[in-house]
Amino acid sequence: MTHAIEARDLRRTFQVRSGLLKRTRKDVEAVKGVSFQIEQGELFGLLGPNGAGKTTTIKMLITLLLPTSGQATVLGHDVVSDVREVRRRIGYVFGGDRGLYERLNGLDNLRYFAELYGVEARDQKRRIGELLELVGMAGREKERVEGYSRGMKQRLHIARGLLHDPDVLFLDEPSIGIDPVGARELRATIGGLKAQGKTVLLTTHYMFEADELCDRIAVIRSGQIVAEGTPNELKRKVSSGRVVEIETYGVTEEAVASAGKVAGVRSVVTEERGQLQVLLVQCQQDTDPTQAVLAGLGDVRVGRVNAREPTLEDAYVELVAGATG
Repeated sequence: MTHAIEARDLRRTFQVRSGLLKRTRKDVEAVKGVSFQIEQGELFGLLGPNGAGKTTTIKMLITLLLPTSGQATVLGHDVVSDVREVRRRIGYVFGGDRGLYERLNGLDNLRYFAELYGVEARDQKRRIGELLELVGMAGREKERVEGYSRGMKQRLHIARGLLHDPDVLFLDEPSIGIDPVGARELRATIGGLKAQGKTVLLTTHYMFEADELCDRIAVIRSGQIVAEGTPNELKRKVSSGRVVEIETYGVTEEAVASAGKVAGVRSVVTEERGQLQVLLVQCQQDTDPTQAVLAGLGDVRVGRVNAREPTLEDAYVELVAGATG
């Protein structure tokens, strides 16, 4: 079976200029040999910090950027030589409010984009009705978009991206800035796409979202894939063992560095939670270095200490920090 998406050693270099009087040019490699495969009907997550190369990779896959080198195909069609065939088979949804006509209602927006995407006139009413049901907006389509919540706008974006019934959908941070209720509804919509047989490539900064939705995940850091697998595989591979959360008040960098050197500790990350600083101590399997870590903190005031199972976020933080090589 043909892969839905296949990237082979994809690279993209940009030329940047700097200086006021004497302009200098410098080549910056944003994507450095990315390779992965996505099967048909799979919901695949591409995770990474800002500037890691996620959006650049997606833009090459949807034919908006030419790769500097390497190859990529969508359903067997090359993204450079078969641009028209690729575009017929893909939809692209990005986070944010752009891309909709605020003074039109939802229905008129979808009618307009249906014409733009070449949906046959005889099929438009049926197709739009199906999509309004799919994204949970049936009954709200005659309201102006300017009155929609951000979550509703994102669901309308998804409906727009599906008008021409693409086989592959790219969702680039679709839930950014959405309130928790809207985000939950949006996740249900995204989950419904997989049930419809669509292949979805999702980027997100919300690890619980990726954990809930994705069949497999690739983590990209500094333009390179540093890990790939199911959410559970990433948790086991990177964060085998426990995570100990230690609430502190005013912990020093020296104390954090000291905790990281304790036997049985894989890594230590500091997280700000209001006035608290929480040390997230990743422990090696079958070890419990908690007492040694507490002793190494010296006079630092300590609050609650809690041990828990590792999450996808723990694995992600360790990967993008480069702790696992």
